[in-house]
Amino acid sequence: MNCENGRNANKIALITGASSGFGLLTALALARKGYQVAATMRDLGRQGELLQQAEEAGVSERIHVLALDVTDSASIKFAVAAAMEIFGRIDVLVNNAGFAVGGFVEEVGMDEWRRQMDTNFFGLIEVTKAVLPMMRSQRAGLIVNVSSVSGLTGFPGYAPYAASKYAVEGFSESLRQELRPFGIRVVLVEPASFRTPIWGKGLEGMHTHENSPYQKQLADVLRYSRQSAETAPKPDQVAELIARITAMKAPRLRYPVGKGSRLLVIGKTLLPWKVFEGIIAKSLKNMK
Repeated sequence: MNCENGRNANKIALITGASSGFGLLTALALARKGYQVAATMRDLGRQGELLQQAEEAGVSERIHVLALDVTDSASIKFAVAAAMEIFGRIDVLVNNAGFAVGGFVEEVGMDEWRRQMDTNFFGLIEVTKAVLPMMRSQRAGLIVNVSSVSGLTGFPGYAPYAASKYAVEGFSESLRQELRPFGIRVVLVEPASFRTPIWGKGLEGMHTHENSPYQKQLADVLRYSRQSAETAPKPDQVAELIARITAMKAPRLRYPVGKGSRLLVIGKTLLPWKVFEGIIAKSLKNMK
């Protein structure tokens, strides 16, 4: 066992949405660092990929799969209680579960708006609230909220997703200040486009209709999104970043990650909004 694994041998991480994408890779990355990982997912029938990769990486004894649906209060309470019963503590919470609703505002039904917020925002809050009493009693802990560059800049065709991530950003800013006196750190990880299932599902489920007045704009957005998804890097970078953050004594609040993420942050900070939105509009039209 290396030094780092030894330091983390008794540390516990709970991750939501661990059946694929960032959640699955983060579970593996933390297990490799010596953490015992409560890898939670809504559907236990989807645990196969995680367990197979854990076996191949030689960390299967550190991965403990639990059912957790972030939109179900009873499921959250049961999963957190089960993690406490197994491990006795939770040192790191990674709020990763989420999905993307696509479509132009007028054409997305209110049920879809609520479903988006229930998973990406209210579910994140409820899981956080469930672990806070134990982290407070420990006077230590780390909460990593997986946001998005869409929580920094809204893009046409993804208003529900952007709204949910903007909400996560404001929530995390307040939470970080509230928990600082208790030794609990709160961090936002803000990925740009990566090759994960979330965008494929979002594109497939774009809300529109045949005679939509937004048809041309939607076509531009879909073309841009598909090309971005095809050229996006693998998501391991995000998992490795989260793993590094767990070792930091004083992590900062925000960690943009991925192609163009820092440029996006700088551009929005320094440029007048009219100029900035013009650049976005031009990017959508020029993507062929």
